Amino acid sequence: MTARVDHAVTSGTFSLDGETFEVDNNVWVVGDDTECVVIDAPHSVEDILAVVGGRRIKAIVCTHAHDDHVRVAPALREAANDGQGAPILLHPDDRPLWELTHGDDQSPDGYLWDADLADGQSIEVAGTTLRVIHTPGHAPGAVCLHAPDLGCVFTGDTLFHGGPGATGRSYSDRPTLEASIRAKLFALPGETVVHTGHGEDTTIAAERELLGA
Repeated sequence: MTARVDHAVTSGTFSLDGETFEVDNNVWVVGDDTECVVIDAPHSVEDILAVVGGRRIKAIVCTHAHDDHVRVAPALREAANDGQGAPILLHPDDRPLWELTHGDDQSPDGYLWDADLADGQSIEVAGTTLRVIHTPGHAPGAVCLHAPDLGCVFTGDTLFHGGPGATGRSYSDRPTLEASIRAKLFALPGETVVHTGHGEDTTIAAERELLGA
């Protein structure tokens, strides 16, 4: 089977620095009819599993650890593959944000993710490759996932239709974010489709032009 991208939108909240907002998050699933990788775990296990549709989940890959992207990751891990589980992958630089939602491995109800992501790492699924690109700025451990065979990149909250993700909250930094985008994402082919964590798709070329890069 040829790998494909499946998509849904799920709704919930994002909380940080004492404020809470209603948000809609994109759910992205990459795979074929047999196996897949889930990108982020926002709001609802049921909504995510509806996109998975009974396929084997190889991994739950988190683009960053804001609560609207990882809140149901542990529950999804337990529900995946008929209860046999699937590993959660996260960049270790996002541990402080993860612990805001899930605690740490020393707290009574705390738990960490299962395996670290690293810049340049390859994740294989359904005959295609997702390449991990570490893009700090929106969050210290934020990553994007480039799928060259599919002509797309999954950017989480690093890059949106209309420009860079938000900064100004704890653990974020605007100059770092813009440097990540310019050095790493704008190096991708212009026709690369950008699948974002919130909102509609864009392309690398469109965002490059918008930022004057």
